[in-house]
Amino acid sequence: MPRRFTASATQLQPDPRYGSKLASKFINCLMYDGKKSVARSVFYDALDILGEKISDVEPIEVFTQAVENVKPNIEVRSKRVGGATYQVPTPVNPKRQQTLAIRWILAAIRGKKGRPIHVRLAEELQNAYRREGTSMTTRENVHRMADANKAFAHFAY
Repeated sequence: MPRRFTASATQLQPDPRYGSKLASKFINCLMYDGKKSVARSVFYDALDILGEKISDVEPIEVFTQAVENVKPNIEVRSKRVGGATYQVPTPVNPKRQQTLAIRWILAAIRGKKGRPIHVRLAEELQNAYRREGTSMTTRENVHRMADANKAFAHFAY
């Protein structure tokens, strides 16, 4: 059976302004309906706003640190043992950590309404950089759930 074409880390090109693969991945996840130029302008406008608000650090550094802060170390996965389903805490591999962090940041900005998306993105990135905000709350909830189910860690695969 032939393999289907999938986007992989080897084909991902760094973004043109900062040369960051993480920024390029974020832009791709932010994109709707294949409109990459719109997603790029939203992302760069948000980083320009961040550059004005936080002047002592480069905006791309703030973005990178914000994503690092949101990454979860541990999550719960469902495991069926003998008829009962347990929430088993398991460590998260680095690629999934990055995916979850990006997903949570995007969910946080899409959940708020009323202001332009680049303003919401800049605000959420600034909050994540300071270890607060909606995406950090999601991360803390995941960690809290894993901590509460620590008793089932012996079921880990």
